[in-house]
Order: sequence, then structure tokens, then C-alpha cells
Amino acid sequence: MQWFSEEFVINTTTIYVMETSTKPKARNLSSQASAAGRPQQAVKFARRTSSGRIVSFSHDEDLDLSGEFSGQNDYINYTVVMPPTPDNQPAWPSSENKSDEHTIRFGSEAQNAPRQAGEQEDNYGSRGGSGLSNDKAKMERRMSIMKWSNRSILSRSQTGDFDHNRWLFETRGTYGVGNAYWSDQDKYGQNTELSMSDFLDKPWKPLSRKIRVPAAILSPYRILVVIRLVLLCFFLGWRIQNPNRDAMWLWGLSIVCEIWFAFSWLLDIFPKYNPINRSTDLAALRDKFEQPSPANPHGRSDLPGVDVFVSTADPDKEPPLVTANTVLSILAADYPVEKLSCYISDDGGAILTFEAMAEAVKFAEVWVPFCRKHDIDLRNPDSYFNLKTDHTKNKKRPDFVKDRRWMKREYDEFKVRINGLPEAIRRRSKSFNSMELKKAKSLAREKNGGVLPSEGAVDVPKATWMADGTQWPGTWLDQTTDHKKGDHAGILQVMTKVPENEKVMGQPDEKKLDFTGVDIRIPMFAYVSREKRPGFDHNKKAGAMNALVRASAVLSNGPFILNLDCDHYFYNCQAIREGMCFMMDRGGDRICYIQFPQRFEGIDPSDRYANHNTVFFDGSMRALDGLQGPVYVGTGCMFRRYALYGFLPPRANEYLGMFGSTKRRAPGHLEDESEAQPLTSHPDLNLPKKFGNSATFNESIAVAEFQGRPLADHKSVKNGRPPGALLLPRPPLDATTVAEAIAVISCWYEDKSDWGDKIGWIYGSVTEDVVTGYRMHNRGWRSVYCVTKRDAFRGTAPINLTDRLHQVLRWATGSVEIFFSKNNALFGSRRLKFLQRIAYLNVGIYPFTSFFLVTYCFLPALSLFTGTFIVQSLDISFLLYLLTITVTLTLISLLEIRWSGVGLEEWWRNEQFWAIGGTSAHLVAVIQGLLKVVAGVEISFTLTSKSAGEDEDDIYADLYIVKWTGLFLMPLTIIVVNLVAIVIGCSRTLYSEIPEWGKLMGGLFFSFWVLSHMYPFVKGLLGRRGRVPTIVYVWSGLVSITVSLLWISVTSENRGKLEV
Repeated sequence: MQWFSEEFVINTTTIYVMETSTKPKARNLSSQASAAGRPQQAVKFARRTSSGRIVSFSHDEDLDLSGEFSGQNDYINYTVVMPPTPDNQPAWPSSENKSDEHTIRFGSEAQNAPRQAGEQEDNYGSRGGSGLSNDKAKMERRMSIMKWSNRSILSRSQTGDFDHNRWLFETRGTYGVGNAYWSDQDKYGQNTELSMSDFLDKPWKPLSRKIRVPAAILSPYRILVVIRLVLLCFFLGWRIQNPNRDAMWLWGLSIVCEIWFAFSWLLDIFPKYNPINRSTDLAALRDKFEQPSPANPHGRSDLPGVDVFVSTADPDKEPPLVTANTVLSILAADYPVEKLSCYISDDGGAILTFEAMAEAVKFAEVWVPFCRKHDIDLRNPDSYFNLKTDHTKNKKRPDFVKDRRWMKREYDEFKVRINGLPEAIRRRSKSFNSMELKKAKSLAREKNGGVLPSEGAVDVPKATWMADGTQWPGTWLDQTTDHKKGDHAGILQVMTKVPENEKVMGQPDEKKLDFTGVDIRIPMFAYVSREKRPGFDHNKKAGAMNALVRASAVLSNGPFILNLDCDHYFYNCQAIREGMCFMMDRGGDRICYIQFPQRFEGIDPSDRYANHNTVFFDGSMRALDGLQGPVYVGTGCMFRRYALYGFLPPRANEYLGMFGSTKRRAPGHLEDESEAQPLTSHPDLNLPKKFGNSATFNESIAVAEFQGRPLADHKSVKNGRPPGALLLPRPPLDATTVAEAIAVISCWYEDKSDWGDKIGWIYGSVTEDVVTGYRMHNRGWRSVYCVTKRDAFRGTAPINLTDRLHQVLRWATGSVEIFFSKNNALFGSRRLKFLQRIAYLNVGIYPFTSFFLVTYCFLPALSLFTGTFIVQSLDISFLLYLLTITVTLTLISLLEIRWSGVGLEEWWRNEQFWAIGGTSAHLVAVIQGLLKVVAGVEISFTLTSKSAGEDEDDIYADLYIVKWTGLFLMPLTIIVVNLVAIVIGCSRTLYSEIPEWGKLMGGLFFSFWVLSHMYPFVKGLLGRRGRVPTIVYVWSGLVSITVSLLWISVTSENRGKLEV
């Protein structure tokens, strides 16, 4: 019987199906094949070559089917010739074959081909030839046969390999289902109504992510900390058990100092347990807030508003040109113009600052569009034009060189106008005062019957006049009542109107630049000088910032506030966007502020006095970011306005137990639940209730809270706002609104309110920044440290030794005030993490280390004077302890350098200045703090001058200026005493009958260690070309003579006692 009677042409190859006469025989063969060494297959897969020869896919011997089929039982197994489809491509070059009218597309059934063939075998054996048509239909259903053109050549012409792309094109095959390809003809699943557009929607993406420090660095770091802690415990125990009987006083002093140093080290190292890094996704921020969507069809910006605060107080010490450049960098920032506002607080009420800002706003009309047109990254004009790099790099517009040349000339003229303002104001005021004097004399002559009275009878105040002929309401050049520092009216001047919601494109202008197609709008800018009157406590910078908070809430009410010092400018024009990635991300509603690192320019290359402070900004702050967040350090910080108002976060945790190991969700605190609060609740958890009597300000609070919420575009986003809620334009300002803003900056507005206590910047400390950040963390808020690839902001720092020490003195004094106040971390709430509490505790304690540091710096000299040492002898135990503790500290420092990115030289400079500041500024700060607490002596500080030195050609001229201060006394004494002690110790040992070289070497080692830390201080005293002030010589000689006479007197007395 002929079992196979029909040939199927499938995709250029032929499937031949043959079978033995009986089904059990096939099964027998199959079972025998499984038992043999190489199994025989019941179904064989093969291909036909161009010569007609059949080649098996199952690696059996080739099958010769080139001739006619000789008989019905020539082959006992099926042979299926597989087509070269994407699911089954040959492993060797295939030849060109032709087919007739059909092709087969193998699906998931291809993998089950042996099983299917077995089933077909059963059917063929049972039905015979009459079931051939049914078998063909079943095969077609299984293999999805579809028609195609028979002119296709699927193999590549040169290599003969299978051409997958041509197969897809000519067979109209598909890749399946997904966002790369979607066929409307294919149906997947039941009642599916999907299309390609459903796959083109971008998935939800986070705006920021947390990057852990590699375990290969962090794990050894933690292990070494534990090892050193254990070593310190053993060492201190050994020191206590082995006193020096020859010098108990020296041993006692050293033990006390070493115990304190170990305690101080623990306070510093424990908060560094979990350092982290963070990154932002600016592209995701733009896609989410500035791209067309169903809620935002026109693609307007849905970002929240930002109010930028700039603070200044004295134009003599803070040059107006520096402040103007800072303002220009803010106005040109890469942020939606209609969402950005800039405020400057002039706490001195100086007309020089006012008119400099007016000039800056006028120059911004061309500078801001120029930056947008040519995509300038550095938008501080002074820094931009002083760059030493190639300005044409990555600039493609052909008119860039011409535009830059024109802008440089405009900026030079702008600088000349700013520099000429003091003289222009003086001449103008003199002219107006002369006119007023003439009017007064004319009026007096008329009243006196045409006779001019005596000269003293006509008195006209020497006022300061503005350009429009009106008297300046602030501080006059010749200060008088109502017009002097601490006694002047409040001033608020909106110098630029609220920008329109739609872009305003520029036009070609022959006198200016061609701004065609460039948005020429500039953000709103306002000059603010709060009212000051005698008898009111104005609370220094904190009071000025709170006045700006209220005024900005009435005028613009941006839900976020960025505060900058007048010398810190935007180095990264997208810095606001970087911070917004955290505020608008999932969980961003719990963040109270974003702290950016402080970076400085104009620092000497060696950074002699550790002005960059990278150990703190890149080490300690990164570590705190892994806890509850970094501390607030005064500038470069973006606040959530609602958090500044003293409210609690929407969600917070409480940390219970001795070490805060138990965490639980903190209960909500609502106003109507105040009576239900336990008596032990922390006062920081009480909601503020007294914001002042301004209804406009009170109404703005809820608006700021809502606008500051993240976008509710994902189920994981809690406390979010709907998309498109911030697309409405801001209303223009009117006279009533401006009048209300002037009222809230009056000196009496804060009376009987919670400002400075629970609301805004906190009063009572010269370091109001640290206290303000602490109070927010104490309520359960979190903060984030934002380190950008390109520095967000850059500023200046004092490189003069005297100015640097006074800066450190102010910080240390504020820390002492914190320690003796209710803001001490020991009294913090349960919402403060344990390690975060340790960090804030260290902030208040570190100045007290100065007492122990000064004592320890004198111990080597005392050892050399007396011929004794802190231990009985330099035995092996002491040396081993000293070696292991030093090695572990070195390894810890090296690993800290690895995860923080701090350079080794920067770390050493920080260690040196820690010793210099600890023996000078910190010591004086503790004394001042104690005087304030005990005797109520108020502490006052002056602004650090930001002017250049006498040599204008040398940008480091200030570095060599020596300005004597009382802070020099203690470090200079330590240096002189140690030098004299080295000379005396060496002389006594050399001329001694029984020299004790061990004690001498121990004293010399520690003396040189102290002197190496004081080396930058010595260089600062030497000045340029050895110009040392006379007082340095006088003080050094006085200390040397006193110490020498004291030593001679003591040694003579001891020698006399020995002779007796």
C-alpha cells in the first residue's frame, strides 16, 4: 500500500512523510533507540540541498531520496524536511530553492514537532490513505500556512546565509507583540483592544536615585572603626593601670585629654556610618512637567515656583558689583521665567546697593536673552568673561563671536557705571542739597522781610537723593535720625513686573543683538530693605530672612525658597532643576530643604587655611545624607516654604529605645488634637498659631503647601497634586498687594507672634542656619544633599588668616550658644534619629575640645622641660598601642578619602587648620559663650570684608596681609614654648651624665608633631617677603625669656633641694 501519495511544498523545501505498515513496530523501534548507545529517532528532520540530496538534521547518516520513491516500506521512520524560518535557521549555508504557492510560519509548535509527528504517525497508521486530506488540514492549522510570492530568494547572494530581513519583508512575517512592532491584524488574548499607541507611552520614571558606596570600601571602613574603638578602650585601660609615678601630674593631664579625644572622635565618626551619593534625571523632569500631555496639552511648565533670596548688609564690605553679578546669574537661570522670582535683602538700606540693582536689571534685559540664545552655561558675566578656556567651544551659531564681542563691551560699560555710582550719588546729593539750601534761604528771606537771617538760622539736612529727585528713604550718606543704620523706613521696590505666561520673542535690533526667536522675558525682581527702629531687636540675618519670607509670600508665594549669600552665584544654570528632582520625586513631600555643597573661587592653590573645607562638605555632609539629612549651612539651600512655617511633615517616624533601634510611625498632629497630645510631647511638635495679622499672608500658606506637592502620577506618590494644577498664569501685582508686602516687613509685625521661635529662621544664635535646620529635623522632616556634576554655586571665602579665624570664631561661638540653649540635641524629640542626634550633639560640643587640645599641645614642651614623659618608659606595650592606633586611624582616613573623593593634601590641610582653629578661635568662642550664659554679655560680629588686597594685580594679595588680632596669642605661644623646649631638652640630654634618650625622643616626636600642624600659621605670620609685624617679634621674645627664666628658676630650686 502506498502510504505517502502527495508532496507538500513548504517554504522552498519538501516534507516527505513515510511510515512503516504497523504502529506498534514504530513504537518498538523508538523504545529500542532509547536503549541503544545513540538513540534512533522516530521522526527525522532533514533538508534538501541544491543537488537534491537530503541531509539529516538529527546527525544520522545522510538519506538519499533523490530518486523516485521505490516502495511503501523503504523507510520505517518519518523524515520531515524543515524550512529555513527564523525559528529554524540552518547551521550551514543554504542554497536557493523555489516554492510554488505556499509558505509555512513555524510558531511555538516547532519545538513540539517530534511529538506532533508521532501523533500524525498514529493517525496515518489507523486511517490509511483516505485520511490524507484531513491530515493536510490539521497540518495547515498547526503550522499557520500563508500565501506568498514564489519569486523570493531568501538566501544572501554572496554568502548563501539565510536573510532574515528579506524573509520578514517578503513573507509579511512579524516579530510578535510589543512596542517595537505591532500588527493590527494579529490578535493576542480575548477582547484585546490594544494598539501601538498604548506601547509608546513612556513608563513612570523616578527623578532621582540613591547610589550606595561600594561595599568593598564601606565594609572595611566600618570594621576598622570598630577595631580602633576596641583598641582605644584597651589603650586607655592600660594607660590608667600604668601611671607614671615620676610625673603624676603630667600623666593625669594626658589621660584626661586622651579620654576626651577618644570621645570627640566617636562623636565625629559614628554619623559617618552610612555615606551615600545621589543622582538626578533632568530629562525625566522635563518629560514629566514640560511636555504636552492630556492634562497639559500646550506643553507649558507645570513646575512649582521658586523665590530666590540674596542677602547683603554693607556695600563697603560687600561690593555692589559682586552682588549685581550674583543677581544677574539668578535672573538668567535655566528655569521657567514665569515661575522664578528674585529678592534682595539690603539690611543696611544703602542707596548704593539700590541703584546698583537698578543698573543690573537694565543690563539683564540683554544679558539674559544672550545666555538663552547661545546656551551659555556660566551665567555670571564677570566669571564668564574672565574664563581662560575657549569660548567658541560647542558654539554653532555664526553670529556668536559678534554677539559676544558686543556683550563684552556692554558689560565693561556696566562695570564702569557701577564703579562710578558712589561718586555720582555724592555729586547728585550735593547738587540737590544746594538747591534745597537756596530754597530755604529764599523762604527765610521772605519771612524775614527781605533780610537773610544769620547763617545758623537756616539749617537744611544733608539728604541723599535718588535720580528722580526724591529723598532716599533709607540710610543717608550723612546719617541722621530716621535715615541711619538701625533707624530707617522699610523699602520695597519691584523693579521688574511679573512676566507674562506666554513667551515673548525678540526682534532684530540694530542697536542691540538679534534676538529673533529668543524669549526676552526676565523674572520678577524686587529690592527689599526691612524697617528698622531703635528699641526693636532686629535679630541680624535671621530677621532679614524672615522679612523676605513674608514679603515674597505676599508678592509671588513660590512654594520653594532658595537663599544665597551676595557672593555666591549660579555656576550651574540648572541648579534649581537639580534640586527640584528631589522635591518633586516620590517621597519629596517629606523633604524640608535641599543643601548644595559650597564651592569657592579665589582660593590659593595650596589652600593654606583649608578654605575649601572639602572634608566637611564632601565627607561629613555625604555621611549625614545617609541618615536624616545634612545640616543647613547658611547658603546654597532650597527650602520648602511650608516647612519653614513650622508645620510637621505629612509622614514621619519616631525612634524609640536607647539607640533609636525601634522605629514606628509617628502619630499625626492636627490643631484639633492639641488637647490629646501627651504632656511629654516635645515643644517643636506643637503647631505654630501666630503668623501675624496679615490676612493675605495667612491665606498664602495653604496655597504654598498645595503647590509644593509632588505630581500624583503614580500610585506610590503620596500627598500629591493633580497634573496641570500649576498652569494658570500669576496675576499681575497691584498697589494693594505691594502695600501689604511693605506692611509685613515692618519692625513691629513680629510682635506677639511665633516668628523666630517656631516659624522661619530661628533667633537666638549667630549660627541661625544650623539651629533652623535642627528644628526642622526635630519635627521629623528630612533633608537631601545635592552634589551636582557641575558645581551648583560658587562663591568667595576669606583667604587672609585673620579673616579666616574670625569666621571660624563666629561659627564656634554659635555652636557654644546651641549647646547652652534648648536647641541642644540632648533635648531633641523622638523624631530625631539616633546618629543624627549624635551629629547635632557634636556640633555643640566640638568647640570645647579646644581646652584639651591646648593642654595637649603644651605637654611635649613640659616633658622636655622636666625630663619626664607621659608614660614611665617607652616600653613595648606603649609603642605597640601607639602604632596600631595610628595605623588604624590612617587606614580609616584613607578609606574615607576613597568614598568621599577628598584629596590627601586637602585632608592634611584640614587637620592642620583644625589644630590652628582649635587653639585660637574655638578657645575664645568657648570663653565668649560662657560669658554670655553666665554674665549675659552679648556677642557681636562684623562682616568679613570681600574686597581685594592692596596689590590688585595679584588675586592672592589678601593671603599675605598680616592683620594682628588677639586670636594669634595662643598659637604663637604654643609655637614659641615648643621651640624653646626643644632647645632646652636637647641641651640637658647632651650634657647630662646619664642621658635619657628615650624620653627625649618621645618629647621631640610630639613637639615636632605639634609644630607641623602649626606650619600654616607660621607662614601666615611671615606674610609676603618676610614682612613680619613687630608685635610678633615682641611677643615671641617675651614668651621665650619668660619660659627660660621659669625653667632656670625651677631647676635651680630642685637642684638646691637635692643638695640639701
